[in-house]
Amino acid sequence: MLSLVIPVYRNEANLPRLLEELERLAPRLRHPLEVVFVVDGSPDRSLAWLRERLPGWPVPTQLLELSRNFGSFAAIGAGLRAARGAWCAVIAADLQEPPDLVVEFERILAAGEADVVFGYREGRADPWLSRTLSQTFWALYRRFVVPDMPRGGIDVFACTRRVRDELVDLREVNTNLIALLLWLGFRRAYVPYTRRPRLEGQSAWTIGRKLRYALDSVFSFTDLPIRALLALGLFATLGAAVGGLYVIVAWWLGLVPVLGYTPLMLAIISFGGLTALGLGIIGQYQWLSLQNTRGRPTAIVRQTETFEGSPPRG
Repeated sequence: MLSLVIPVYRNEANLPRLLEELERLAPRLRHPLEVVFVVDGSPDRSLAWLRERLPGWPVPTQLLELSRNFGSFAAIGAGLRAARGAWCAVIAADLQEPPDLVVEFERILAAGEADVVFGYREGRADPWLSRTLSQTFWALYRRFVVPDMPRGGIDVFACTRRVRDELVDLREVNTNLIALLLWLGFRRAYVPYTRRPRLEGQSAWTIGRKLRYALDSVFSFTDLPIRALLALGLFATLGAAVGGLYVIVAWWLGLVPVLGYTPLMLAIISFGGLTALGLGIIGQYQWLSLQNTRGRPTAIVRQTETFEGSPPRG
């Protein structure tokens, strides 16, 4: 069986078309399909709508309700733990990633060609600014943090049960689930696709969430900010030493009878900003360490409902 995990947050408008596409997808798979919906504290009627429709839906499902909104990656992790299939796949509820990818994912995994399959974006039907910022971020991320990350980034994937078990054992908070999969290793395969435009509803992926995701993705997988800060600190210290030596020599030669206000202010501002930057970077690493050492669960499942699927209508 293939378990398809779908996190749900503010997706009420997408759900009717999502169920229609999944119902058409199920007969195309070589193995039985199970869909695991994880409602991540969604404030709309997504949970109520699924509870009304799933009992009469022909595809076997699990409906997980989290106790609050824990974030997309935490919701995916909860769905993967509940999945019962020999293979697991993950797609978004907004259908911007075509469900047809799941067919190719299943073929690759069932044939034993790979242990984990990633769908990577060759193109995206997003606004120009969003597309440009995303491409810039992933280019820098590939260069400095995770070289294995595809150029367009990854949103969907599928894996064997063994990979799933290893992944859910990594109970890290505020992390990047895809980077964790790449860190695990195993045999990989990649399937290209073009991201489709969003047809219903509005994305909950706000600028603030994107920025937090970018910061977590960097701080969880590299010490580059610390090393950059160290290099900047060494450079600033060297510059301060050279400047101080110049001022002392100039004063000793009588060229500077009174030390100027401007150099003093520049020195204070420069080192003050550098100190604040350093404290912020170190504090971010300490916060991540604290979050992980607390050992809190990444998500809490309030209720799980299982629907074995109604027989197809004759």
